[in-house]
Amino acid sequence: MNVGIIGSGTMGAGIAQVAAQAGCNVIVLDTNEVALQKAQSNLDATMHKLVEKGKIELAVSEEIKNRIQWSTDQSELNKSELIIEAIIENLEVKQKLFTQLETIINENCILATNTSSLSVTSIAAECKHPDRVIGVHFFNPAPLMELVEIVPALQTSQSIVDQTKQIIDSWKKKTVLTKDTPGFIVNRIARPYYSEAIRIHEEGTTIEGIDLAMKTIGGFRMGPFELMDMIGHDVNYTVTETVWKSFYFDPRYTPSFSQKRLVEAKWFGRKSGRGFYDYSEQAIKNEVNADTTELQAIFDRVIVMLVNEAAHALHMNVANKEDIDLAMTKGVNYPKGLLKWADELGIDVCVDRLDHLYHIYHEDRYRCSPLLRQMKSAGKSFF
Repeated sequence: MNVGIIGSGTMGAGIAQVAAQAGCNVIVLDTNEVALQKAQSNLDATMHKLVEKGKIELAVSEEIKNRIQWSTDQSELNKSELIIEAIIENLEVKQKLFTQLETIINENCILATNTSSLSVTSIAAECKHPDRVIGVHFFNPAPLMELVEIVPALQTSQSIVDQTKQIIDSWKKKTVLTKDTPGFIVNRIARPYYSEAIRIHEEGTTIEGIDLAMKTIGGFRMGPFELMDMIGHDVNYTVTETVWKSFYFDPRYTPSFSQKRLVEAKWFGRKSGRGFYDYSEQAIKNEVNADTTELQAIFDRVIVMLVNEAAHALHMNVANKEDIDLAMTKGVNYPKGLLKWADELGIDVCVDRLDHLYHIYHEDRYRCSPLLRQMKSAGKSFF
């Protein structure tokens, strides 16, 4: 299969590696020659490490590299059967790119966008054949993260949905089908992991204590502040703001001034040496002075907000319950699916905790999902 990847950044190069490892012939397109050379060098280094660790044979690594061509010439994509763009998150730029591609590609080529938060429907609307446009959202780093969100636009034909899912499944990825709504599944449902943690911190709890609570009580691999620092606040804050605006300023997604100030200071996290944590050599690590009861209270508050968001997504038919739980475990490495977690906690417990938070704060961000309330009344569980 001939695959075109547009954009040679970390995501584009990662997707190219995935496709090449699956046996596809890949062309990576970028207008920046320097960026292409850097991506090719990085791939060479990655393949070398995999060979050194004994994960692949030298001959296999050479085959993978030989399947990838690097180009600045858009016309070379004319034989592609699938094109995935992984460029800047700007709607107008993506729309312009897709209209240009339509003058080059054949009628059977699938046009896919790797957008994480923009409307796939809006991108498709600028095309002469919007029925072949679809969202294919990989997670970073693409070669390691199993999840891919398949996002049909309003105009996407069912045959394109089926073909795309079959292709990405054949690349040994776990695919989930999601409605074209802001943030899709993962970036929508994960918002409270960051926003509620920041809110608790703004009320006086240390970032170290919150991170410890989510790791020790909840079993998360990384605490919310560690994770935000790793993702980068320029990226994480932008996604939060985009989702908030796209949902007509729903209070559930309101961004935090604390994180905005980090972005304004260019304290983006690990990559800049400073975020919520200080990554300089002389940085002093703060001790956590919190007992188990305090840690449990932090976890209880964050997890119920995550459960509530997952229930909201299910209630609004963003995805089915199986795909929602799969997306959160494979897309952001949550220790359990949130809907299954809700069953374990007890639906009645989740509703009561949310009602308690609403009683304290009187803010719509704590309003309980109608689905959770209905399930409590009926004595039902998700699974």
